[in-house]
Amino acid sequence: MRTTTLGPGGPELGVLGLGCMGMTHAYDTKTPRDDATSVAVIHQALDLGMTLIDTADVYGPLTNEELVGRALRDRRDRAVLATKVGLLSRDSEGRPVRGPDGRPEHVRLSIDESLARLGTDHVDLYQLHRVDPDVPIEETWGALAETVAAGKARHIGLSEVTVEQIKRAQSIHPVTSVQSELSLWTRDWLDEVLPYCRQQGIAFLPYSPLGRGFLTGRFASFDDLPADDFRRALPRFQQAALRTNLALVGKVREIAERIGASPAQVALAWVLTRGEHVIPIPGTKTPKYLLDNAGAADVELSASDLTELDALPTPEGGRY
Repeated sequence: MRTTTLGPGGPELGVLGLGCMGMTHAYDTKTPRDDATSVAVIHQALDLGMTLIDTADVYGPLTNEELVGRALRDRRDRAVLATKVGLLSRDSEGRPVRGPDGRPEHVRLSIDESLARLGTDHVDLYQLHRVDPDVPIEETWGALAETVAAGKARHIGLSEVTVEQIKRAQSIHPVTSVQSELSLWTRDWLDEVLPYCRQQGIAFLPYSPLGRGFLTGRFASFDDLPADDFRRALPRFQQAALRTNLALVGKVREIAERIGASPAQVALAWVLTRGEHVIPIPGTKTPKYLLDNAGAADVELSASDLTELDALPTPEGGRY
């Protein structure tokens, strides 16, 4: 697979990575976990050159990092390992609860706990999952910078932030990456954040680059979603909106058939055209879909293909 670098001075990695959230969290949670297959998918991703492996403490919670740690136990040096902090807190009895927590003391504790679950002495990228509205970003970012100084993280990044927040963080320590949702049906970051990252040499890591699976054409109706799947609560997947949004999938499928690719490959190839610093991290726990995603690195979209895709309408319904 073609390679790029993770921001200025960052490690070399494949132009596509692997998001691991769905292996233990959010999607189809009533189906029993198949950890053996998930581990095999992570191994296959490394073999295909998809070396950025992305997880977070909130996925599970905690179980996703444990799974990734087991998968990388004998091949840690082949992965560019990324995890996140800031969306998992603790209740009064110390139990993990979902919620923003950007307190410096929480970051200092969380990096050690993440490293223990991942079975490693450092992560290549430690990311602030969300900015805590109750804690100045400079304080949280300063604590993440401490993890670099201590050798526990090689680089640090942000997620779902504005240009102003990036600049405030940069005043404390360099920002290696920004991770935010970007796909043919989520383009919120194209006007300001992505151009700023390009200007600054900051890597941009699109999560959900396949529109949470919708752009692959897998879901023709609301009832196609698994029973205990968080997409059932998302506005774009409600039946009325979904019916309208199927027109986007139709155009993607039309182009895919014309150029001999899959809809997923066309959707990912479009994201890759946003810049060489843009490194999508599509998630899957299925070997077949992983192989299909990897093929997007070799798909070339013509100028007319891009014109058609760029002209797709805004989807019906909000992201959340």
